[in-house]
Amino acid sequence: MSDSDFFLAVELAGTGVHPASWRRDDSRAEDLFTGGYWVDAIAAAESFGVDAVFVPDSFGVQQGGHGVTRGVLDAVAIAARVAAVTRGIGLIPQAAVTHTEPFHLSKAIASLDFASLGRAGWEVTVSVGAEQARAFGRKGAQNAQALWHEADEAIEVVARLWDSWEDDAEVRDESTGRFIDRDKLHYIDFVGDNFSVKGPSITPRSPQGLPIVAVRAADPASTAVAIQRADLIRSSATDLDEAAARRTTLRTALVDAGRDPDAVRVLLDIDVHLAETVPAAHDEVVQLDRWAEPIATAGPGAPNTLRHIGTSDTLRELLAAFRTAGAADGVVLRPLAVRAALRHLTAAPLLGIRTGHPEGVRIPTTGPDTRNPGSLRARLGLPRPASRYAEASTSTSERTL
Repeated sequence: MSDSDFFLAVELAGTGVHPASWRRDDSRAEDLFTGGYWVDAIAAAESFGVDAVFVPDSFGVQQGGHGVTRGVLDAVAIAARVAAVTRGIGLIPQAAVTHTEPFHLSKAIASLDFASLGRAGWEVTVSVGAEQARAFGRKGAQNAQALWHEADEAIEVVARLWDSWEDDAEVRDESTGRFIDRDKLHYIDFVGDNFSVKGPSITPRSPQGLPIVAVRAADPASTAVAIQRADLIRSSATDLDEAAARRTTLRTALVDAGRDPDAVRVLLDIDVHLAETVPAAHDEVVQLDRWAEPIATAGPGAPNTLRHIGTSDTLRELLAAFRTAGAADGVVLRPLAVRAALRHLTAAPLLGIRTGHPEGVRIPTTGPDTRNPGSLRARLGLPRPASRYAEASTSTSERTL
């Protein structure tokens, strides 16, 4: 990422984060569970220059009664569907670790990285509450501390599995008949409180080596994991000053954890609704709220999330203010109504905000991913890390894989 960039992402939560968004005439709710809906939405986001799209997911049924959209497609599968019909946009599906094995997650995200030629990310989430626990039936509900301790271990397991193949493990030597060099596959030998994983992965090392990891810093437990593990930290605030203070706090915590704060991006969530005029945008939100009564009108974390109701021009002004003030390294726009937001953003791209970078951010001295300049890592200005096992001496047990 050059010093003129301001990272711009969009979260596509079904027809929108507003629970009544499906009732709009332009919602395309009838197509929500088709590949075409997601292809069109993400292609539209790519057309106005967005850097990445987040795709929410959950093992729980949406709350709010019969008036709320029910049903969710698998976010990783959605990202894989659109990988072949997009060219530059980063694809960051949510995938929960609580009831899912890290071995499976490592394979799924690595496969997405192959399918997208290095544009994959993973937003780590947890499954809260007894309902989701009962859906699997393997264990009971956990508190936030236990959930995120398990998530921390899962991220470590996944990263080790991604590293368990060295980059040149595939030799495909026709003369000897060897497809892989077994000395370049490694056991990970992880033993923790929640997992005991031998490895190695059954999937070769993917184009980015380590796909991008995102964590939403929503509470103390998730924030602690984000500080230790995330390349992208999602944050929320109600105004510019709070956002700037939050970013400073997170960067300080990164330093305290021994990490380079300039190698991690703090992204601010902003709920948005756009129309031709500001009054029209407000009128449309009033209508959404009327349809939703008595359903809560906010998405996850929305009480502490900045909301912008206006036009593409007023949104551009807001984002420029956040960039100039150094309040965030980028934003995640969360449309109240997806199709309305994409229509207005596509008509008036937001690239005009990319005229500088928040104060105090520099390009990592290790340099971007030059091996794959089209990757999400390259877009973030992050290097492609070598396998942690590449320099390790090969043991006898590894030779017998």
